[in-house]
Amino acid sequence: MDSAAADGPHSGSGPTANPLGHGPVLLLTGARLADGRVVDVRISGDRIQAVGTVGSLGPLPALPGAPTITTGARIDLKGYLLLPAPAEAHAHYDTAFSAALADPPPESPSDLTRRVTEAALASLGYGATAQRTHVRIGDVHGLRRLEAVLTARQALRGLAELQAVAMPRLLTGRAGADGRAQLREALKLGATAAGGCPELDPDPAGYVQVLLEAAREADCSVDLHTTAGDPAQLARLVGALAPLRPRVTLGPCGALARGASTVLATGGVRVVCLPQNGGCTGLEGRSTGLRPGLLRELTAARVPLAAGSGALRDQSNPVGRADPLESAYLLAAGGELDLEAAYDAVANQARAALGLPPVRVDAGFPAELLAVRGDSLAGALAGGHSRLVVHSGRVVSRTSAVREFADTVALALPRQSGSTGGG
Repeated sequence: MDSAAADGPHSGSGPTANPLGHGPVLLLTGARLADGRVVDVRISGDRIQAVGTVGSLGPLPALPGAPTITTGARIDLKGYLLLPAPAEAHAHYDTAFSAALADPPPESPSDLTRRVTEAALASLGYGATAQRTHVRIGDVHGLRRLEAVLTARQALRGLAELQAVAMPRLLTGRAGADGRAQLREALKLGATAAGGCPELDPDPAGYVQVLLEAAREADCSVDLHTTAGDPAQLARLVGALAPLRPRVTLGPCGALARGASTVLATGGVRVVCLPQNGGCTGLEGRSTGLRPGLLRELTAARVPLAAGSGALRDQSNPVGRADPLESAYLLAAGGELDLEAAYDAVANQARAALGLPPVRVDAGFPAELLAVRGDSLAGALAGGHSRLVVHSGRVVSRTSAVREFADTVALALPRQSGSTGGG
């Protein structure tokens, strides 16, 4: 359950301190880093100002002629692992929670905005301070779904960064006229990237050309859906997108043919995989999952690889979750990636897919952080439920999980411990 439990992260700046609304300086104490060091981290504004040994960091030094800044909060992170915050690299918030709704689900502006906002907050609670959602436009949808995402993005400002990828279904021929107009309007309204699935258009090559022209005109990136099952078609796709690299992302590529990783590597294309079930609503049809050995091949070919959720309880995955650590766990548990690479896929590799700068727990880097209960990366991925999320230097979410047992247990076990996987 979620609560402000006594064994969650503690604020040490007095009984009235509120870590969800601290001042310009935030001090995180006693946090363990992935390399095993235990440190204090001082944050000033939206940047990490200093990282030092426990007890070595005091108030932010005063500037000449200015008083020492002491306002803010001090949060004890003993028993927590402090990591660069993850990012959601591939979601479909416009269809989130729709698996249990009527078919088709209601699409009033208020309902759409509520579901998008709820999905984004769910992802934020798990630690994703930056998120990208693909949004269907054109046809019967018009721009209604995109407008809901943009409304939610504005409401979430200061809590999380939400990006939208505009997805027209058709772009070529007479049938694609509406999609072409809607795409250009979507990019003018504020969509972050141009996307869609060329395989759903009668002329995939023509689809890519129209998309490329619109993206270059709007000076935005391209984030496309593809199964990547046809090597010749994939080579044509990558070649056509060459003028826009490195601002090109493909996913989920779950059916990538053996040996085709070199096409992606030489083309400078970034891949976002979806380890939950390998598919999403953007591809349409039943997902076949990720081919065994696929991610190892991509890694060996040095293809930049990120991971996303793909679905949050929609028709493509009725039990889909928005937890980036779940995606990292699946990558590591399946033996496809080692622990560090698995977490990097949902953290800095995911941020790179969104066009965002990298994060390290070091001075000068963006204060985008996740504190998760655990003594190591393995422990955090295995069962780190209690979490504290920092976005732009502010604590924006806290989840404190409390586990209790009946008093019939003979051994005197702790309710929660920083040295176990629980919590």
